Amino acid sequence: MAQKLYFVAGEHSGDTRGAELMEAIRAVRPEWQFCGLGGPKMRSLAGSSVIDWVEEAAVVGFWEVLKRYSWFKGRFDATHREIENLRPDAVIFVDYPGFNLRLARSLHEGAGPARLINFISPQVWAWKKDRIQGMADWLDLMLCLFPFEKEIFENAGLPTVCMGHPMVDQLEAGRIEARREENLVGLFPGSRKNEISRIFPTMVEAVAQLHEKFPAWRFEASAASQLMEDQMRSILDAHPAKQLPLAIVQGRSHELMQRAWSGVVTSGTATLEASYYGLPYCLVYKVAWLTYLAGRAVVDIEHLGLANILAGREIVHEFIQHEANAANISSFLESVMTDEIRWRELERNLLDAAARLGGGGAAKVAAQAIVELLEGQSDGV
Repeated sequence: MAQKLYFVAGEHSGDTRGAELMEAIRAVRPEWQFCGLGGPKMRSLAGSSVIDWVEEAAVVGFWEVLKRYSWFKGRFDATHREIENLRPDAVIFVDYPGFNLRLARSLHEGAGPARLINFISPQVWAWKKDRIQGMADWLDLMLCLFPFEKEIFENAGLPTVCMGHPMVDQLEAGRIEARREENLVGLFPGSRKNEISRIFPTMVEAVAQLHEKFPAWRFEASAASQLMEDQMRSILDAHPAKQLPLAIVQGRSHELMQRAWSGVVTSGTATLEASYYGLPYCLVYKVAWLTYLAGRAVVDIEHLGLANILAGREIVHEFIQHEANAANISSFLESVMTDEIRWRELERNLLDAAARLGGGGAAKVAAQAIVELLEGQSDGV
């Protein structure tokens, strides 16, 4: 019997992961139907039954979401009504916890027939531990990334499958045959306009400081899109120091992570990527102060970076808010670029942490777990 699955993904990364899961499910159950909210990749697989909304929905930060509260409330209500009308066999929440956890709770309280599945567990163990028991009540299955998450959710009574990290396959496919260039520093300022506006000027200033002391060093900055490249060039052109050895390269971040000798990476997915490739780096993080203070009030973890969380200790320097300044960044880069013992230790620690991401095939593991859940349900198991 064909099953109907309703997906909810609200960011570009979720669109990528959702499309991978769709492909994995389709490989074993080609007759199953997909619908819901996602992005261009999911829509290309499912057609018009998936609405592409990620450009509007991908908003980060408490203050940024608050400014668009009425829009999100309207979309939430419309999505809830649509799910009730379509009566899918399962709703699959792809990351995007601020929206999706509220939707899962609302659907559970409505006592609808759909199985509720969370694909890519939200990091509630970091910021809202009190929600873990609620999620165990609302959800039928959790598909998580890390072994320690499986233990946390299962202890609360939520059936959980640890699938490993979905990015492992992509990162492994992105490996290149290249030697690291000893005088090259990689800069990764993020993939959102507000991230670049807050951190890239600081990165440029650090480049200027280091260029005076180490004129042979070269710098490359990764741009996620043409729009981001234009924004970064405008910031670079506005700096008083002219002719800095800083190139802006679009769309080749994985290559740069494998060629550079060290790097500076904005908090987010790129830190996981840099860790996987063993690039010695420091983490930087800057958001609006209201967002930062709101986050400090709810986040209950010692470290922000995933490599540090996986390692259970600080192996990557984290420069957050006012500490993310040119002096700290340039000091870190100088210490790593000029001390091979420290460089080797950091590389080894990063590769050890990244090994805990799993061996690949996460979407296939998740697809099999979903098939077993739904077909077990239909068989009365």
